[in-house]
Amino acid sequence: MIDRGHALPLVSQARQLGISRGSIYYLPRAVSPADLTIMRRIDELHLLYPFAGSRMLRDMLRQEGIEVGRLHVATLMKRMRIETIYRRPNTSKPAPGHKIYPYLLRKLPVTRPNQVWATDITYVPMARGFVYLVAIVDWFTRRVLAWRVSVSLDAGFCIEALEEALARYGKPAIFNSDQGSQFTSMALTAVLLREKIAISMDGKGCRRDNVFVERLWRSFKYEEVYLHAYASVPGARAGIGRYIGFYNAVRPHSALGGRTPDQIYFTQPLLAAA
Repeated sequence: MIDRGHALPLVSQARQLGISRGSIYYLPRAVSPADLTIMRRIDELHLLYPFAGSRMLRDMLRQEGIEVGRLHVATLMKRMRIETIYRRPNTSKPAPGHKIYPYLLRKLPVTRPNQVWATDITYVPMARGFVYLVAIVDWFTRRVLAWRVSVSLDAGFCIEALEEALARYGKPAIFNSDQGSQFTSMALTAVLLREKIAISMDGKGCRRDNVFVERLWRSFKYEEVYLHAYASVPGARAGIGRYIGFYNAVRPHSALGGRTPDQIYFTQPLLAAA
């Protein structure tokens, strides 16, 4: 997303994209095999015990013979974009220039496709290394409308997924996300404002707010990721694509009466754009 030949200064481009200007010049170091092993286990434990913070996870890892300090666990959690889930006062601050929008879904009846879309990012371990996956999900039908894989956490891959979903499926009345810098970035919110889509953001650390995307991640990891060791980024992208095709068109969902997201999404009347 950064264009080094553009007339707009690099610092201004970074500000518009919602990324640190330092990241423009930073050359990432390879993650050690030991840390990759710990990250994979933290990811598994987080799915089982989302309330576990860095201290509890450190102790769980030590019970398994993995000696690691709490601060190192916290650093790896931040790198994986994993946050302990529990209700607490919202003392978080958005990135400079980023606006936090209110949560709009509380007590809102969601009754049609394209009424609400939700998004989130998850960490995906590979045989060597890892990638990040973002998905745009229709709240009513659970259908994955678009997704992208990235090796970094800049906002660009989230914007690409959003633009694809809008181009293929129209637009929702409400778009819900967490308060991550990727989703509060001016570059992404500008797309939503351009389309006159209401912006909703979860409360800090509240798992319930984006529960349907969390359920997607749980199914995806147990049914796909933990059964395969992707050898490369293209291999991960191919495996993720196969699973999402299965999730949308083949996998029955108990919450949908045993039907698939495709069956519900394409047979229900879509919410008319405002």
